Amino acid sequence: MLTQQIVNGLMLSAIYMLVAVAFTLAIGVLNFLNFSIPGLFMIGGMVAFGGLRLGLPWPLAFGGALGAAALIALAVERFAYRPMQGSDPETPLVSSLGFLVLLENLMLVRFGSDQQSFPALLADMNLRFGGLVIGIAQLISMALSVLLVVWLSWFLSRTNTGRQIRTVAESRETALLMGVNMGTLVPRLFVGSALLASSAGLLFAVNYQQVSPFMGEGVGFKGVAAMIVGGMGSIWGAVLGGLLIGLVEVLTISTVGANFVNISAYGLLLLILILRPQGLIGQPPSREKL
Repeated sequence: MLTQQIVNGLMLSAIYMLVAVAFTLAIGVLNFLNFSIPGLFMIGGMVAFGGLRLGLPWPLAFGGALGAAALIALAVERFAYRPMQGSDPETPLVSSLGFLVLLENLMLVRFGSDQQSFPALLADMNLRFGGLVIGIAQLISMALSVLLVVWLSWFLSRTNTGRQIRTVAESRETALLMGVNMGTLVPRLFVGSALLASSAGLLFAVNYQQVSPFMGEGVGFKGVAAMIVGGMGSIWGAVLGGLLIGLVEVLTISTVGANFVNISAYGLLLLILILRPQGLIGQPPSREKL
């Protein structure tokens, strides 16, 4: 049923959307492709899983996962980004990739390489509209994802900190002349990206009820693809890209099979790069403003 597949695709899109927005905050403001984000996505699911296995109530387990992701993001900023400013752009990218490998191997040592079954936290209740079935967990996750992005968009456009972030995205030199404190703003940006990515990992774990040390890799690549498809540096471009990638994946599975998922997703990315290199709602002359 096409409508059912679209609903399933929207759930997957919500995950990609948050990861794409996390990447967008880093590259749109700091011009830094932060490859630790897939690891932070994984931390969201794996740390919550570990907390639940220890018997913690789910609010504490989830809070611990988000807190762990925030602390790791501060470490990435301190040791992978800050010392590398002024060097080649590839240097902090490679050092952030080192954090991804480190995080994956730490979880591998702790939990093993097999996929772990994440406990069901919500009752198995579904809303039925004729033949259409919408899970309560799906509905809550999609609503949370949309609310997070809407709040972030409001924050960037309506608050003083948001205006500072947009000033840095426009011109770092101008921001410094205007007195923007980069020493506090940049770590906050890293933490914001980490919370978005780890929240996506939590939603993934709750909905698909499985976690593993390598769960972030595929999602991370799809998040980057979504960011590029929508338009690099644009929050709503990341949302649009995540929506398209998720729907394309699910519709591909339902029509031609799972073996063609990556072909269709990255084929869409290649098509957009050929026809509109700046992305669907990006601006050609420079990075799209947040």
